[in-house]
Amino acid sequence: MFNENSGEVREDADSAKIEKDSRIAVLLFPALILLGGLCGLLLPQTFLGLTGWINPLLMVIMFCMGLTLTLPDFALVFKNPLPVLGGVVAQFVIMPAMGWLVAIVLHLEPALAAGLILVGCAPGGTASNVVSYLARGNVALSVAMTSVSTLIAPVFTPLLALWLAGQYMPVDAGSMAVSVVKIVLIPVVLGLVLRMLFNSLVLKVNALLPWISVLAISFVVTIIIAGSAQAILSAGLLVLVAVILHNGLGLLLGYGAGVLLRVPDDARRTMAIEVGMQNSGLAGGLAKQYFSPEAALPAAVFSVWHNLSGAMLAAYWRRKKAE
Repeated sequence: MFNENSGEVREDADSAKIEKDSRIAVLLFPALILLGGLCGLLLPQTFLGLTGWINPLLMVIMFCMGLTLTLPDFALVFKNPLPVLGGVVAQFVIMPAMGWLVAIVLHLEPALAAGLILVGCAPGGTASNVVSYLARGNVALSVAMTSVSTLIAPVFTPLLALWLAGQYMPVDAGSMAVSVVKIVLIPVVLGLVLRMLFNSLVLKVNALLPWISVLAISFVVTIIIAGSAQAILSAGLLVLVAVILHNGLGLLLGYGAGVLLRVPDDARRTMAIEVGMQNSGLAGGLAKQYFSPEAALPAAVFSVWHNLSGAMLAAYWRRKKAE
């Protein structure tokens, strides 16, 4: 009897620790990214020479993501494909279309319009799984959607960018596809393979991976904003409005897609988060490489804002569930 109670107490303590760590993570993530953005804005000269670090840092983030994945994470795609595939289709339809629409409505100049659309063409964001957990969403669905959208990004991100952003700036879709393969696909697959081969070793460092990722994305945001500091001073408010509209429409329409698919409420929450939260770090790196420093500005602002909005939405849904 004593052993059973001890086991239950230990399990409750572990659950409480996971809950506490997750709350800290979702609050600290946007704070660190905001701090990185402020450093880039206030001390741009310090980071201007570090542009070459963007892609390697993105590869670190994707590698960490791969290390968190296992083959069973993809089982949901085959067991219940409708919410996964429907959610991924919604993401690659809603976010590019809303980026294009917001750019037209706000009359964004070509570089900013192309950058905002490129954010919409990116796969799901790496923080969405934590936010889905905190929002009491369907975490398995979140992992599956993030994984699938990331793996097919080398095809859909360049094609959608060519179609929509190409109206504003020239897009080298072939070269962009190669870059996405190098930055996203290869590191994720490598991480997945290493997880399969050295699972016990990876599990020992698993708790550190989200923190490594957020530090890397914070540094990416810092470098991107440092290169766009002058543009922020002249067009920062307009870009912020564009990003808020883009993210808000993604969250709203992502939830609406779940309603149309008639999935449970926890899956609807997850679809809202997965559609609305983008891999804006990847979008920023691609924009800086293929467009201009100014085109990377929407991605940098999106990196800060979608973490803030995701944290607020998770807190609201969590409180609503408790009530």
